[in-house]
Amino acid sequence: MIIYTLSFPDHASASNLIIADMAERKVTVPFDPERIVCIGPGTLRLIVYLQAQDKLSGVEDMEKSNPGGRPYWIANPEIHNLPTCGPGGPSGINKKPDLEAVMSTAPDVIFVTYMDKSMADEVQASLGIPVVVLSYGTFANFDEKVFNSLKVAGKILNREKRADELMVYIESLKEDLNKRTSGDSAAGKPQVFVGGIGYRGSYGIESTEKDYMPLKWINAINLADKIEGRIGDHVLVDKETLLKLDPDIIFIDGGGLTLVEEDYRKKKDYYKALKAFKNRKIYMLLPFNWYTTNIETALADSYAIGKILYNENFKDIDIEKKADEIYKAMVGEPVYKEMKKDYGTIGGTAPFLKQSDISEKQQH
Repeated sequence: MIIYTLSFPDHASASNLIIADMAERKVTVPFDPERIVCIGPGTLRLIVYLQAQDKLSGVEDMEKSNPGGRPYWIANPEIHNLPTCGPGGPSGINKKPDLEAVMSTAPDVIFVTYMDKSMADEVQASLGIPVVVLSYGTFANFDEKVFNSLKVAGKILNREKRADELMVYIESLKEDLNKRTSGDSAAGKPQVFVGGIGYRGSYGIESTEKDYMPLKWINAINLADKIEGRIGDHVLVDKETLLKLDPDIIFIDGGGLTLVEEDYRKKKDYYKALKAFKNRKIYMLLPFNWYTTNIETALADSYAIGKILYNENFKDIDIEKKADEIYKAMVGEPVYKEMKKDYGTIGGTAPFLKQSDISEKQQH
C-alpha cells in the first residue's frame, strides 16, 4: 500500500490528502473530514473500529432493519437514528448507490467496500464527493487488506494511532492463540466440522467453510479441507459425505442454529449416527459472517474453540469474559450479553440436545 500526502497548514481540516485506496485509485480527500457515510458490506464496521462513528452523517437501511449479530451496531445505539444514505445490502455490491439518498446526508467523504475502480470513479464524478474504496479481501477470511484498509481510513480520519493500536491488538490475540495451540501434533488432535455457516442467507448443518478463520488461528483440523469438488471457501456438503467424515467434534454457527435444530428433530436417527452427536460433542459459536466479517466475534470464537479442543492450554481463560474484553477493545462496548441472547452461549453445548434429553425422559 502506498499513501501519498500533501503538506498542509496548522488548520488540518482545511487540508487535503492524496491517498491510494484499495482499488488502486489516487483520491484527493479532506483530512479529518467532519461528515462521512459508509456504503457496502463491512464499511461501517471499519469506521467503528477506528472510533470515528461520531463523523457519520447517515447509515444504510440494511444496518437499521437487521440490527442483530453485528457488535459494532449493537455497541453504538446513537447511530441508529441517523438519516438513511441508501438501502445497502449485498445486492448493492459494486452497483451505483442511491445518489439522492447519499447527497441528502451531505458527506465530505464516502467510504465504500467491494466497488471496482470504474464504478468508484463514476460515483465520484456524479456526486462531486471523494469516494474511497476499502476492502476485507476474500469473503469470510482475514488478510492484510483489512489492515491496509484501516491504515487508509485511519490516515484520512485522523485515526492513525487508533489504527496502529488496533492492528497490534489483533495480532497479539492471534499470536496468543497460536502459542497456546501450535505445540500439539496433528495425530493427537480431534477432527472438527463447523456447520450452519451463513452465506448470503441461513443454512443448516450442511453449510461449512474451508479456511475457517477461528480453526486456522488455533491450528485445528478442519474436515472441510477434505471435501472434494468444492469451489471457493464456502462448501455445501451432502449428509452422506458428512457421515463418512464423521467428525469428532461439531461446532454450530449460531446463525444456522434454528435450521439445524429443525432438521435434527425431523431426522434424529441420522444425527445420532454421527460420532459427535452420540458423544454429545456439539457446541455453539457466535456467527461472525454477517455483512462481511465481524473480526472481533471470530477472535472470540477462536478462544471458545481453543478451550474445548485444548482445555489444559486455556485454563486461565473465562470465555465469556474474554469475549467481552475483545468486544470492548474493538467496538467500544462489552456486548457479549446481547450476542448471547440472540445466539446462545459461546462454546456451550447445543441447547436442543439438552431439550431433547428432557423430552425423552418425560416419554419414559
